[in-house]
Amino acid sequence: MGLKLRDVAKRYGMQEVLHPLSLAVGSGEFLTLLGPSGSGKTTVLRLIGGFTQASSGNILFDGQDITQLPANRRPFNTVFQDYALFPHMTVLQNAGYGPLVQRRQGDDTRKLIDETLDIVGLSALRDRYPAQLSGGQKQRVALARAIICQPKVILLDEPLAALDATLRRQMQVFLKQIQRRIDTTFVFVTHDQDEAITMSDRIVVMNLGRIEQVGTPKDLYFSPRTRFVAGFFGDNNLISGTVSDEGHVDSSLGTLPVAGLSGLIRGEEVLVAIRPESLRLGKGAASIQAVVTDSMFGGALTKLLLRPTRDQSITLDLRLSGLDRGSAPSPGDSVSVTYDPADAVVIADRG
Repeated sequence: MGLKLRDVAKRYGMQEVLHPLSLAVGSGEFLTLLGPSGSGKTTVLRLIGGFTQASSGNILFDGQDITQLPANRRPFNTVFQDYALFPHMTVLQNAGYGPLVQRRQGDDTRKLIDETLDIVGLSALRDRYPAQLSGGQKQRVALARAIICQPKVILLDEPLAALDATLRRQMQVFLKQIQRRIDTTFVFVTHDQDEAITMSDRIVVMNLGRIEQVGTPKDLYFSPRTRFVAGFFGDNNLISGTVSDEGHVDSSLGTLPVAGLSGLIRGEEVLVAIRPESLRLGKGAASIQAVVTDSMFGGALTKLLLRPTRDQSITLDLRLSGLDRGSAPSPGDSVSVTYDPADAVVIADRG
C-alpha cells in the first residue's frame, strides 16, 4: 500500500509554510521532491520522517496512521547531507551502529554487516575512520548505516550537495543502482533538476509550499502544466500570447503554430513553451527571424542566444549538437529559426 500523505499542512504561528497537500508514494519507488530553497520539499521529508509534526492532515504507511508516531518508531531511516558519522568509529562500526543499538549480535548480524558493506563497495575500507575517507566514501557509509536495518523507506535529504560535480554524477548512478538492488522505497530531496531527471521514477515539483506538478521525468520535461514547472524544470523558451484559432497562438513574434489547444478558448492568454533543442536553424511552418547575440561552446552542445527582430525584449535559447558546431553562426549573424509545432507546449497563463 505504500506511503500516503492526506491534506498534510505545516504552520509556524500564522505562517503556513506547507499548504495542505496529498501525495502517494508507491512501494519500491524512487520519488524525488524537487524545488528551490523555501519550496517546502525538506519540510515534507521531515514530516514523513517524524522529525516535524504536521499541523493538520494525516500520514499513513501500509494503511496505518503514523501521524503521531515518533521518528524512532517509524520503519524509516534518513541519510543527511552532512553524513553524521561517528568520527571515533571505523567504517565497520558506523555501518553496524543500528544493529548495535537494537542489541542484535551473533553470526547473522556480522554477516548482515559484511553484506551491507559489500553492497556499498566498502568491504576493503572496513577498518578506516571517517577522517581517512573521501566525501563519496563517507556518503556510502551513511547509506550503509541507513539500509542495514532494512527500513521500509529511506529518506535522503540532499545527500549529494557537498560533493564535486564528477563524484556527484557517480553517486547518482550508484544510488539508483542500490535502490533497485535492495528494492526499497527512496524519497529523495534535491534542488538539482538534472539530478532529479537522472534518478527518479517520479518527481514532485514544489514551489512556495505547494505541489506544482507530479509526474515522470519525461512527463515533466515534455509536458509542463504550469509556468513555474516550464521555467524551473529544465530550460524552456517561454513566449506569451493569446489563442487565435485552432492550432495557432498570436504573439509578439507573429502567429505561432502549435499542436494542441485542448480546453483553451479563443482570446485566452497562454504561454508557448519550446525547448532549446526543439528549435533549429532554417525555415519552416513556424519561422522566426532573429540575430545571434552570443554563442557558447559546451562540448556536446553549442548554445546560441538569439534576439528576434520583431520583439527584441525576448531572448531565445537554441542548442546545436556537436555534429552541427562547424556550421554554427557567429554573434551578429541574422538567422531564421523554426520548430515542429508538435514540440510546442501551450500552458494556460493564469499567474
